[in-house]
Amino acid sequence: MIAIIDYGMGNLRSVQKALEQVGAKAKITQEPDDIKAADKIVLPGVGAMQPAMDRLKALGIIPAIKDAAAKGAMFLGICLGLQLLFEQSSEGVSTKGLGLLKGNVERFTRLKIPQIGWNQLHIQNADSPIFKGIEESANVYFCHSYFVKPKDKGIISTTTHYGIDFVSSIYADNILGVQFHPEKSQSVGLQILKNFSKL
Repeated sequence: MIAIIDYGMGNLRSVQKALEQVGAKAKITQEPDDIKAADKIVLPGVGAMQPAMDRLKALGIIPAIKDAAAKGAMFLGICLGLQLLFEQSSEGVSTKGLGLLKGNVERFTRLKIPQIGWNQLHIQNADSPIFKGIEESANVYFCHSYFVKPKDKGIISTTTHYGIDFVSSIYADNILGVQFHPEKSQSVGLQILKNFSKL
């Protein structure tokens, strides 16, 4: 069972429907016990990091998320969910994230934001299991104003060019994350979610 974490800031049903479309069983939940019991976890999200962290704290599910990740559950952060995996964001006053990965979240400068629409993936790590069957320069759908800057460049799976080359996905053992929305990325996104569901 895949647990989709519901903290009130994500297009949860779209993610669930996309996973079901590729044959996976997925449950939308706010329950710590569901998160701890899941072998795969999806943390979606849209919006800003501070309200997201406030919601996760209010629901009391941060310890369950960290526990599940530490125990090896396969973990996929989507859009804001990717950004939440890192230590802190430069949004307004510095905001602390979950800290599962070392690095920061930064805002695009001197560019039209948010970046909304289709853009290409440039594969940096062909070993990332969720990109099996995905070709270089595949197009996926983005909607974001911030991007992650991992301290460990070795976890970068793909980059994408929008004024700069930014990190569009990461792979660190059982923790994966994508800046784009696979549930909105048609056949490419469905393949990525299918790959995740089979890990």
